[in-house]
Amino acid sequence: MTARAVDEPHRVSTQLELLFDLTFVVAVAGCVAQLGHGVAEGHATEVIGPFLQVFFAIWWAWMNFTWFASSYDTDDVPYRLLTLLQMSGVLVLAAGVPSAFDTGDYRAVTIGYLVMRVGLVAQWLRAAREDPESRGTALRYAGGITAVEILWLLRLLLDEVGALTGPAPVVVFLALAVAELAVPVWAEHSRSMSWHPHHIAERYALFTIILLGESVLAVSTGIADVLGSGLDGSLVVVAGSGLVLLFALWWLYDLEPSADGLTTRRGRSFLWGYGHYGIFAALAALGAGLEVAARQAGAHDVHDAIGPLGTGYAVAGPTAVFLALLWVSHAPILPRSRVRPSILLGAATLVLLAPVAAARAGVAVIIALVALITAAAVAMTVVHSHTGSQAARAAPR
Repeated sequence: MTARAVDEPHRVSTQLELLFDLTFVVAVAGCVAQLGHGVAEGHATEVIGPFLQVFFAIWWAWMNFTWFASSYDTDDVPYRLLTLLQMSGVLVLAAGVPSAFDTGDYRAVTIGYLVMRVGLVAQWLRAAREDPESRGTALRYAGGITAVEILWLLRLLLDEVGALTGPAPVVVFLALAVAELAVPVWAEHSRSMSWHPHHIAERYALFTIILLGESVLAVSTGIADVLGSGLDGSLVVVAGSGLVLLFALWWLYDLEPSADGLTTRRGRSFLWGYGHYGIFAALAALGAGLEVAARQAGAHDVHDAIGPLGTGYAVAGPTAVFLALLWVSHAPILPRSRVRPSILLGAATLVLLAPVAAARAGVAVIIALVALITAAAVAMTVVHSHTGSQAARAAPR
């Protein structure tokens, strides 16, 4: 197991990485479903905490595997078997999502996370043994991950005996999350790993598509739940607007040249990578919001719980967060973004105003307005980019 070249040509995601991602589809789907149920029942403030905590575990496990694979994907028998072990941990974590939301029971989530960490630590120890040049970094990774995992198990033990009450569980979680984020920074303070910028950018783009796919599934689920009462115009508008919204968000993300930015500014990759937690969480939350919107538009079964305004913000809120964080996360690595910050932040502001402006018109109009604003942001960006390209070609040499 030796480090792969950072400029390796034609580096793309492997079949094993794509298979690995499928287990995260299951885990994310569980999060989206539980968040959607909580929002529909009017308990958004109660489920947002468990959602952010469980999603952090999912996102961080995916992050760790992805960056390690970009540096040390040997695709031999030991590597494949340890990847299989990590996949099993993801499925255990996914099985524990309902309990984490319903009763605050994080045992299955913690055990699944432990299984994933065992596989990852074994990979780092192998890298330390077989790649002498990066031994110090690999050992710091293995030691740091192990130390924080012990603290997670201690947190579970304290919770089991009732020692964590009031705000203590959230405070401890935040402290351990910060510790997790600090491990890579500490491990690579003297030597960075040999991750491939184009490979990493592609992997993040693929995970973005996975999350958008969860939103498509959520809309489909919401429509299926209400089709028994008949297909009406509001449901058609919500479904069509939701699809346009998801396509527009993907288009905006695809416009950002992340690979080029990571190539020229490798030292700022932590800011870019960590910023994606908010982007990914927003996309997952958007799926839950769209499912609730589809159900309300078709059957009005959640009207008494949150109403059009609440449902509108279940869609507008995550959309605005995505638009804002798309700029924030890419700013450190892109000296000149293709998507102007004024367009993204302006669109985010208008999206947040949409539910208030159209609350009386109903949820279908709100979702359509949010989709229209986001699509307009895409159109303005494409026109601006095309105009800029024409001006550059016309400039005197």
